[in-house]
Amino acid sequence: MFGDLAFDNATRSFQSPQERLQDMLEEIKLADEVGLDVFGIGEHHRPDFAVSAPEIILAAAASVTKNIKLTSSVTVLSSADPVRIYQNFATVDLISGGRTEITVGRGSFIESFPLFGYDLKDYDGLFSEKLQLLKEINENDVITWKGKFRATLDRQEVLPRAVNDHLGIWVAVGGTPQSVVRAARLGLPLVIAIIGGMPAQFKPFFELYKAEYLEAGHDPAKMQLATHSHGLVGADGRALSDLYFPSYASQMDRVGRSRGWAPYTRAQFEGGQGREGALFIGEPNAVIDKILYHQEMFGLTRFLMHTDVGAPAHKDLMKSIELLGTHVAPAVKKALAVK
Repeated sequence: MFGDLAFDNATRSFQSPQERLQDMLEEIKLADEVGLDVFGIGEHHRPDFAVSAPEIILAAAASVTKNIKLTSSVTVLSSADPVRIYQNFATVDLISGGRTEITVGRGSFIESFPLFGYDLKDYDGLFSEKLQLLKEINENDVITWKGKFRATLDRQEVLPRAVNDHLGIWVAVGGTPQSVVRAARLGLPLVIAIIGGMPAQFKPFFELYKAEYLEAGHDPAKMQLATHSHGLVGADGRALSDLYFPSYASQMDRVGRSRGWAPYTRAQFEGGQGREGALFIGEPNAVIDKILYHQEMFGLTRFLMHTDVGAPAHKDLMKSIELLGTHVAPAVKKALAVK
């Protein structure tokens, strides 16, 4: 989830962030109760999203859940301090009993750069340097380090330490070869966002990652690959599609206006729901089939469904989570012989 806020056309205002956050905690609690494996929350600094600090939401979620893994999706590492990020997530890991991960990325929006005093011309350099530092902090209690964008560290101890002195760190990418290669060479798990177009077009990125990962000498048994796609599950696929399209299209158009996209159409929406499309919106059996199709195509070890695009109603999100936990996930795991 990204914490999307519903927009009220009558009042021309967004839903209260307080209301969305309270609903979100109920949704995370249900996800844990129905046996889902991981919950991720994004970071944005815009009026249409409720969450700017994922680790605070995850700390709250840790207190109402027992088993589900908790991760950011994503932490915009380029405009953050890796030392503070490690400390925050290690603290959540201690609260949750070792259930916390970090998913880092460069971010699909740029508001955090001027907000925290970073120059967009350093977009790639910031991320590359900070990812390397975060990885070193995760692997070493005491750090001596020097870079371009942060003050030097001289035998500094970074505390507290995560449970088992280690946090899982995933790298999320939008599909640029350089980002894929960087994650592979560092031996870090990869998430590729596939939110439009034809997912089969992303297969070369997965093959590139696997080749670079092995070339760098990493253990193939530890390779982890995931996708992130938009989705929502309902008992009746046609009814769900009719219900969801207006809010989904509204969100896509709101983002698209700042990026020069053409207005989002019902034909795009319907096409995306087909087996070859990128949307996982429909009834359980259709979603099960599509997840298995993607797993076979890419070699996935994790599938992430982004469920609150355009702010569906809380009751519809709760129903989607229920169906994911009671029907979709068990069927996928059975087909793949996953315990």
